[in-house]
Amino acid sequence: MKKIEHLGIAVKNIEDSNALFEKLLGVAPYKQEEVASEGVNTSFFQNGPNKIELLASTNSDGPIAKFLEKKGEGIHHVAFEVNDIVAEMARLKSEGFTLLNEKPKKGADNKWVAFVHPKTANGVLVELCQEIRE
Repeated sequence: MKKIEHLGIAVKNIEDSNALFEKLLGVAPYKQEEVASEGVNTSFFQNGPNKIELLASTNSDGPIAKFLEKKGEGIHHVAFEVNDIVAEMARLKSEGFTLLNEKPKKGADNKWVAFVHPKTANGVLVELCQEIRE
């Protein structure tokens, strides 16, 4: 794993949270997009070399809606940038981690993504990210 790619924060309302984080960080989001396959609207903020991803559910039974129902707003996941997501998935599986994906899928911000189950990572949902190179 190269570095922390971003922190994902679950929010109830993307517009209200965009305004809050714009005031907090002093910058507007550089990108907003819907990831229909995950049932979320996302918004990305750059803060120096770091990124924050806000995630708001687009439906009442999606993963973010369920997270908000259980835990409320807050940190949802930590994402790590990797060079080779398939190789990193294989490595983690061989180390005993449970993966939530059999293969990488297209995520937000032009990334291939896969997730590590929080039960095998001290309660932390870990996202692996690799830039999609076309």
